Amino acid sequence: MAADDVAFTTIDTKNSERFQSLRRELGVSSFGINVITLAPRQRGRIHAHERQEEVFVVLEGELTIGIEGEEHTVPRGGAVRVASSVRRQLVNRSTTTTLLLLALGGEGEHAGRDARAWEEWDEAGEGRTPQEVPLPADLPV
Repeated sequence: MAADDVAFTTIDTKNSERFQSLRRELGVSSFGINVITLAPRQRGRIHAHERQEEVFVVLEGELTIGIEGEEHTVPRGGAVRVASSVRRQLVNRSTTTTLLLLALGGEGEHAGRDARAWEEWDEAGEGRTPQEVPLPADLPV
């Protein structure tokens, strides 16, 4: 395993900046991943993308998202996908609560489930498809 095969970071839940680029911090090259922080009553600009679709996951607070001028509410734990060419605006309507979002963006077709699985760490070989390997038993309490 090469030194850059695995990376760790921490989401800054008290970030005073609007963006935390998890993509840069983790060295991700195949998709965008950011944390967006909007203070109470703060909004992002209206925007769209040429190729990149986006998914927003609400980690804290409640997102009001304008989609082509129509507002939708996404609660904590909710997610919304927006196609690339659709105009969108992220809004925090709360007067007291910070909005924390995980924003994922990418283009092109997803590669699908290409995982390989092993039953034990010391098992050799190329692995099998996850459907071919039984799920492990629960850990003892």
